[in-house]
Amino acid sequence: MEEESMEEEGGGGCEAMMDDQNHNNWGAGSYGRHLLGPATAAPLGDRLLRGPAGPPAGPLLPVEPEANGVLRGCDPAGSAGKGGPGAIAAAININASTSKFLMNVITIEDYKSTYWPKLDSAIDQLLTQSPGDYIPISYEQIYSCVYKCVCQQHSEQMYSDLIKKITNHLERVSKELQAWERCCSMCAGILAVCVPRKMELCSSASPPDLYIERFNVALGQYMGALQSIVPLFIYMNKFYIETKLNRDLKDDLIKLFTEHVAEKHIYNLMPLLLEAQSTPFQITPSTMANIVKGLYTLRPEWVQMAPALFSKFIPNILPPAVESELQEYAAQDQKLQRELMQNGFTRGDQSRKRAGEELSYSKYEFSALMTLLSWV
Repeated sequence: MEEESMEEEGGGGCEAMMDDQNHNNWGAGSYGRHLLGPATAAPLGDRLLRGPAGPPAGPLLPVEPEANGVLRGCDPAGSAGKGGPGAIAAAININASTSKFLMNVITIEDYKSTYWPKLDSAIDQLLTQSPGDYIPISYEQIYSCVYKCVCQQHSEQMYSDLIKKITNHLERVSKELQAWERCCSMCAGILAVCVPRKMELCSSASPPDLYIERFNVALGQYMGALQSIVPLFIYMNKFYIETKLNRDLKDDLIKLFTEHVAEKHIYNLMPLLLEAQSTPFQITPSTMANIVKGLYTLRPEWVQMAPALFSKFIPNILPPAVESELQEYAAQDQKLQRELMQNGFTRGDQSRKRAGEELSYSKYEFSALMTLLSWV
């Protein structure tokens, strides 16, 4: 009867242990208590070796965990009981292997061989996807991998691997853009020589606007990838980056693009943007807007390089308008209207206007502008 009661108590301890494992409520102390069961129960390995029949050979000895997790008896003489030292060692090994199985421990080897390869593959696909592409990955599985690694104290290693992974990708992107920039320089030389002689351009020459387009693609692709990468690593961001590093994952990843891509190309890119701005529609307005806004997001100080360019896409860049400059603003608007009409844009039905009025302000329009400025 006593043995049956001990078996029942031991079984209840295992069930409780499984419940704790399912709810991720494991702790060093609670794990030891569940594994050993009640104080009166025999160790699990001893019961397995003893078999279903036969009473215990002697009094049951309490056991306690060592610092390294191996179980030992309090009385060295207990090893002389039934089964001998080999049985005790076997019981310890069974207990240790059972504890690892039940706790689902993720070692650093498990992380490197199983969990990080899954994350690495998913990050690759997210960084190289084009807008609208279907990515055959399970976001739930990736989020689960991140969650488990954080719970098993692998946050520091995972953050280091993520930064290294994205840094290597951005360095490749920067080298590709440098190749496009060199191609643009070669194209400029070919244009200077071939066009006056009415020669056909080399097919390998790339005009500067293609370099601008490539930078826009790289910037948009990376920013789009961050919209998926940051949420997938939100658990690491919350419990490691924000708590221990006092930073934010999205800010860190944006800083990587700034340092490894934008800073290396800004001084080649900005003159091309200014030149494209002087020629209407050389670059599509959406491309120009994406690049300017992206550069402002990466580093607002770059506004000082071309305030007029940034002010066309970002509000409140230039100082407030003043009354003395109204005529200059009107001249700029008239110039824009002429450029639009030269490129095929019409103003619609102008039959009710007299000739010469389309490029001048009436006294009523001028008065309305003055009123608006007084409210600013």
